[in-house]
Amino acid sequence: MRLLLRAFSLTTAALLAGCASTSFEPSAPASRLTPINENQTVTLAGNVHPLARPEFDRGPLDPSTPFDRILLVLKPSAAQQSSLDALVAAQQDPASPHYHQWLTPAEFGGQFGVASTQIAQITTWLTSHGFTIEEIPAGNRLIAFSGTAGQLQETFHTQMHTYRIATPNQIAGQIVDHIANDRDPQIPAALAGSIGGIVSLNDFRRSSSLALRQLPAAKQQLTQPQAAGTPQYSAGSTHYLAPADFATIYDLNPLYNAGSTGAGISIAVAGRSNINVADIAQFRSTTGIASNPPSVIIDGPDPGLALSDQAEATLDLEWSGAVAPAASVTLVAAASTATTDGVDLASAYIVNHATASVLSSSYSNCEQEMGAAELAFYNALWEQAAAEGISVFVASGDAGAAGCSAGSDASGSAPAVNGLCSSPYATCVGGTEFNEGADDDQYWAAANSAGLGSALAYISEEVWNESAADGGSDMWSSGGGASTVYAQPAWQASVPGASAADGMRAVPDVSLTAANHDGVIMVENGGFYIASGTSVAAPSFAGIMALVVASQGGKGQGSANPRLYALAASAPAAFHPTPSGNNTVPGVTGQTAYGAIYNLATGLGSVDAAQLVSNWASPPAPSCPMRLVRARCRSGIRPWILFR
Repeated sequence: MRLLLRAFSLTTAALLAGCASTSFEPSAPASRLTPINENQTVTLAGNVHPLARPEFDRGPLDPSTPFDRILLVLKPSAAQQSSLDALVAAQQDPASPHYHQWLTPAEFGGQFGVASTQIAQITTWLTSHGFTIEEIPAGNRLIAFSGTAGQLQETFHTQMHTYRIATPNQIAGQIVDHIANDRDPQIPAALAGSIGGIVSLNDFRRSSSLALRQLPAAKQQLTQPQAAGTPQYSAGSTHYLAPADFATIYDLNPLYNAGSTGAGISIAVAGRSNINVADIAQFRSTTGIASNPPSVIIDGPDPGLALSDQAEATLDLEWSGAVAPAASVTLVAAASTATTDGVDLASAYIVNHATASVLSSSYSNCEQEMGAAELAFYNALWEQAAAEGISVFVASGDAGAAGCSAGSDASGSAPAVNGLCSSPYATCVGGTEFNEGADDDQYWAAANSAGLGSALAYISEEVWNESAADGGSDMWSSGGGASTVYAQPAWQASVPGASAADGMRAVPDVSLTAANHDGVIMVENGGFYIASGTSVAAPSFAGIMALVVASQGGKGQGSANPRLYALAASAPAAFHPTPSGNNTVPGVTGQTAYGAIYNLATGLGSVDAAQLVSNWASPPAPSCPMRLVRARCRSGIRPWILFR
C-alpha cells in the first residue's frame, strides 16, 4: 500500500524523468589526444608466440616482405568498458528497460568505440610510416592495415623472423617454417590509452576441430540396398548419423511438426575456405531436406578451396542448415595472410556487419599460445556480438583436457582450453558420445526410414573420448577445463559442479554428439564422408539456437549463456547431464562426469531441443505507458502501478 501511494504521488515531470530513449546512451567517446613523441614508447607485453624462441630462429625476413590485413586492436576508455559491461548485463535482465535492446554495429561504434579524432590520429601515424589503411570496421575497435617487414620494425620496434620448429607430429622428412615477430611490439606512449595491440604477427594458425574418415567404398552409393536386419550406413555397432537421426535423438521433431524450422533466421559460419555449393545441395537431397542453398560472402581475396578448411566450412554449413533447415545460412570466408588468421578476419566481418543473429566457429587455439592482444580481440569481439544480439557458438576443441594439442597429436603436455571460446560472451560447445551399451537394437532400427533415419529414441551419452587413453587413438576427446584468463561469471558460479574451476571460467557450456562412433554424414566434392569432432557439435548447436530465435519472434538473443545456465535450474528437462566418462588424454589428466548438472568435460551436457525452445522465453521487460510512446521506464516501478 505504501508503494502504491508513493507511486501515485509522483508528478508528471518525475514520470517523464523516469523514462529514457530506447538505446543505452553513455557519454560519447572522449578524445584522448596527446602529441606523439616517437622517442617515448611503451611495450605491448605478451605478444610473442611461445614457439618464436631463439633456438628455432633462422634470421630476419627481408625488409621488403609484404604483410597484408594486419589487425590493430583499439582500446576503449575504462568508463566506456564499464558502461558496455553494464549494458550487456542489462540486455539479459528481463527487469531492465534495456532488455534485448540490441545495438547496430554503427551504434556500438558510436557509443563504445574509440573516438573518431583518436582513430584519425592513429591512422595518420600509421600512414606516416608508409602503411596503407585497409579498413576501419563499424565497431571502431579495429584498424586493418598493410605494410612491410621493414615498416613494422621501424614503427613497432619488432623484427619479423623465420622460425624452424620441429613438432612431435611433424611429417617425416617435411620441414615447415613459420614467421613471427621476435619481440613484443612497442608504440608511442601517447597512444597507449587507445591501442591494445596487434592481434597477431605470425602465421601459427588456429586449428580446425574436425576429424574426417571417408565412407567405405561399398557405402559411397547411399541408396544401395543393405542386407536384411542390418541398419543402413552402419559399421558394426557404429551408426552413421543423418539429420533425421539427430532430430530423433535430440527431440527436434516436435518443433518441425509445429512448423518451426528456422525460417527467417540467419546463421553465419566463420571460415577460411570457399566451398562447392553443389555439395550442400547433394547433402540435403540425399538426406531428405528441402533445398535451401547457402550464401557465400568472401571477405577480401577469395581463399579458394583451401586444403582441410574446405571440409570444415562445408560441414558447418551442412549441419547448421540440417538442424534449422529453413534458416538462411551464410559462409563468411577470409583468406589467411602472413600475419592474420582468416578466421579472425571472417569473425570480425560477421560481427561488424551484423551478418546473422547466430554465429558458428569451429576453430581453436589454446589460451597459452594466444597473445594478450589475440585474447583481448576475441573477448571484445564476442562482447560486441552480445551487445548486437548475436549468439556466438564456438567448438571447444578435440584434444580433451590438453587444449594446446590437436586431436591428431600423440600426447599432450599440460591442461589448457580453447581461447576462442573461453570468453564469457561465447557459448563453448563440447562433445559427447552415444553409449548404447550391449542393447544396440533398443536405439536403432534395422532399416532406414525417410531421410535415412534409423535412430529410435534418445541415446544415453557419455563424455566423448576416443583417445588412446580410453581405448582409441591419439587425443580425440572433448575439450574442456578451467580458463587461466577469465574469472567465473556469476551466472555460471551458482551451478552445481562449476566450482571445480576454482573461481575461473569453466568450459564447455554445453555439448552435443562429436564422436566418430556414430559420426555424422557429410558431402564434400561429391563424396560421402563421416565427420566427427566438436566441429560437428558447434554448428549443430547454432542450428538449435536458430530455432530458439525463431520461437522468440525472430529477435536475436545475444549471449546464450545467462539463459542456458538459468534454465539448467528452472527447466532441467531441457538438458541431458552427462552421467559418465572423462576427457583424460595421453599426458594430461582431465575431468570426469558424474551426472552432476555441470562438469568440466561436457558442461551442462546435451539438450532436449523441444524442451529448450519451449522453456526459453523470459518474463517480458517493463515498458512505459502508451502515453509515453517511444520511451522506456527506468524508475524501477511497474507501469501498472503508476497508471492503474
